[in-house]
Formats: sequence, C-alpha cells, structure tokens
Amino acid sequence: MIHVSEGSGTPEPPAPPQVARGAGGTAGIPPLPVLPGKPTSAARITLSHIMSAHDTNLLGTVHGGVVMKLVDDAAGAVAGRHSEGPAVTGAMDEMAFLEPVRVGDLLQVKAQVNWSGRTSMEVGVRVVAERWNEAGRPAKQVASAYLVFVAVDAEGRPRLVPPVLPETADDRRRCQEAEIRRTHRLARREAILELRRERAAADALDD
Repeated sequence: MIHVSEGSGTPEPPAPPQVARGAGGTAGIPPLPVLPGKPTSAARITLSHIMSAHDTNLLGTVHGGVVMKLVDDAAGAVAGRHSEGPAVTGAMDEMAFLEPVRVGDLLQVKAQVNWSGRTSMEVGVRVVAERWNEAGRPAKQVASAYLVFVAVDAEGRPRLVPPVLPETADDRRRCQEAEIRRTHRLARREAILELRRERAAADALDD
C-alpha cells in the first residue's frame, strides 16, 4: 500500500519566463531565460509504504534495494514537481542505511529539493520507520540519501529548472550542504579523469 501526501506549500501557477539582465544579446546569441523561483515546500512530499514479506532478504529484514527504489520514487516525484516536467536520475550521491527495516514497518520516505542549478537538482531524502510492534513510540530514522536529477524535455535533452527558494534555516543549511557535495563531486570526477590521463600517457610512452 502506497500513499503520497503533499507538502504544506501549494505551488502557484507558473509566471511567464523572465530574461536575465545582460544574459544575452552578444554576437546574435539569444539571452537565456530565467524561470521564476519556487519555494522548497512547493515540491516536498512524503511517500508511505508498509513493508511485506515479499520485500525481505536472506536475513529476514527488508532488502536495501527495496528501500532504494522507494527513495528513488519519492525523489523522482519531487524533481518532477519542482521542474514541472520529466526528470531523470543522474546520480545517487550518497545512501546511508542506519537501521534495519522489518516486515510490518510503516516506512515514511520524506523528500525535498535542496538545491537547483541550471538543469539539475539535488533531492534530499529521509526515511523513517514506525515499528508495527512499537505503537505510540517515535518513528526511527532508518536511511538517508542525496540524489541528483536532471530535467529533460520530450527529446531527452536537459532543460532549465526553476531556482529553489529556501524558506527556513534548515532549508538554507541543506542548500549550503548540497553546494559542498556538488563541489566535492566535481572535484572527485576531475581528479579521477586526471589520473586516467596520466596513466594513458604513461602507457603510451611504454609502447
């Protein structure tokens, strides 16, 4: 059984695209449109799912891949809602399993956009479980994840996404942390590519 509850904010009808001042008009290149920003709450959702025996692994707990799919489903719904169209998973930047999930647990997968660039977004996901045999006790956090989504058009090409507008101190913190993760992600990729270039050059000299 799956239930999706909307966040507290309701997105307003999109305004006509604006044009960044000084963003174009050079050498015949058209200016880039700037979409109106959207508050974090406009796309926030909670997906709820009761875990069953079909979800278990050999140890009798819920398979990590099942939790990952729920995370991706919730994150994809948020990315699509924020970007107002299709969005595809570009990367799972981080996934941490903090507690085992058991049959009968009610999982609540909470997702929101933390940061947005020109065509991509980071979606943060927090997974909590209400234990079926611990009624009345606070839900436990069992997993967390950060995913990168890219908005695409009908031809599968990247398209612009609205800027995300943090509303609370926690939203602003999450946005800053997302920028740190992006910086580290890009630096890691460049370091790996540089190492491969050096290895290729060394192999060429050996030949």
